[in-house]
Amino acid sequence: MMQRALLLACAGLAVATVNEEAKVGGACYHNEQCRMKPVANARMKAMMMRKASHIDECTKKHECPPPKRAQGRHNCVDGKVSFEGEVYDCQGVDLMSYISQADLGSPVNGNDIWGWTDPETGHEIAIVCLGDGTSFVDVTDAENPTVLGYLRGTHYPASVAWRDAKVYKNHAYIGSEVADHGLQVFDMTTLRQYYGRTGVNVPNLSNTAFYDEFGSSHNIVINEATGMLYAVGTRTFRGGPHIVDIREPANPRFVAGWDTDGYTHDAECVVYHGPDSRYSGKELCFNYNEDSLTIVDVSDKENIFMVSRTEYNNNFYCHQGWLTEDHSMLIMDDELDETYASTDANKKTRSLVWDVKNLARPVHQYDYISSEYSVDHNMYIKDNIAYQSNYCAGLRIIDARDLGNATAELAFFDVAPYCDTTTTRGVTFQGTWSNYPYFKSGNIVLNSIERGLFVLRVQDGVLNNLRLRAGPKKL
Repeated sequence: MMQRALLLACAGLAVATVNEEAKVGGACYHNEQCRMKPVANARMKAMMMRKASHIDECTKKHECPPPKRAQGRHNCVDGKVSFEGEVYDCQGVDLMSYISQADLGSPVNGNDIWGWTDPETGHEIAIVCLGDGTSFVDVTDAENPTVLGYLRGTHYPASVAWRDAKVYKNHAYIGSEVADHGLQVFDMTTLRQYYGRTGVNVPNLSNTAFYDEFGSSHNIVINEATGMLYAVGTRTFRGGPHIVDIREPANPRFVAGWDTDGYTHDAECVVYHGPDSRYSGKELCFNYNEDSLTIVDVSDKENIFMVSRTEYNNNFYCHQGWLTEDHSMLIMDDELDETYASTDANKKTRSLVWDVKNLARPVHQYDYISSEYSVDHNMYIKDNIAYQSNYCAGLRIIDARDLGNATAELAFFDVAPYCDTTTTRGVTFQGTWSNYPYFKSGNIVLNSIERGLFVLRVQDGVLNNLRLRAGPKKL
């Protein structure tokens, strides 16, 4: 444990220890399962070591990509966008603007990203997660974004490669792998006072509320339809979902947890409306549990039960996935299959397409193989179009209903020109971590690990094609 902590510290990461537990005396603490530590053989430990080692090696060799100055709009012309001596490959996606991490509020690596739309003013706000805190950026004028403020992590300046944020009822909920970080709650409406601000000094923001029934967490999952938050990868419930009631947004309360299948890396929790009528109207979580797709019925928090647990071939790290809008299929990524593939031919990005019409027996139907050598990471589906953040390969936009077709990829923007995804050298943990494609404007915000915030927009002609393709065609 000490050796691991030292390596992560050398890489500039402050992570939770295995001794971290629920708050003594808290509601969760009195639940025996809540106090149980993560599964001893959880694959996440090796994953964290690998990523930390990569950052450490990059720093020692002075090969980490240098920061760039903020940019305005650059259109994708002839498959290229160029600025400051670098060429960004693209197809059908324009760069609206770019902001470096230093300008976001802290010169440390980025990770996750989410968004919020002000229900009163229509302002679109990017929630940009960095190693030691969270930056809030007004991207309503996508060509001239404004950094509104910076919310430091609870143990600032401790920095870590993993931070996550989601939104419910105008409040952001932020967790981190920093030891004893807890859950920050921030009222997004307080940002209105900063709309239109000028100046280079980024205001420091403060928590609205704080939840301390767990310390570190890996991801924050929210079901907006029920007002339930699921913190996964905590040091409670063996790393399984730790459930918090956030229906009173500034007063989060512990509800329950589930530890039967051990560590959950990420999840999507929904009120189910798919074809399996046995579960219509039930609250289900589709958990990505390192070595399996695990579907759990969480409708009754006092009687949570597993619907199914399904492993798959070439299973190295079941990372994340997303349901199609009719809940009949889902697309999943395995974060380490490209790295550990036995042949170069198998090191191109693989997306796993699942038939989940029968929730008790999900079927890994087939794989979509990209043209690029790259590791896949976070992905979201909007209007039957999948928006994938694939590290070195950047943002890849694909038809989620037609992945068996070679023309499934519709557009892309590569934010990591220092990666060569035409060779296996592209199979590394650089580039984009995640994206948020849900703004009504159509603008997409993307977080680059090394560079910062990219605001992107699909070109009108391509966008019209996406809308045409977003009809009722089935997978």
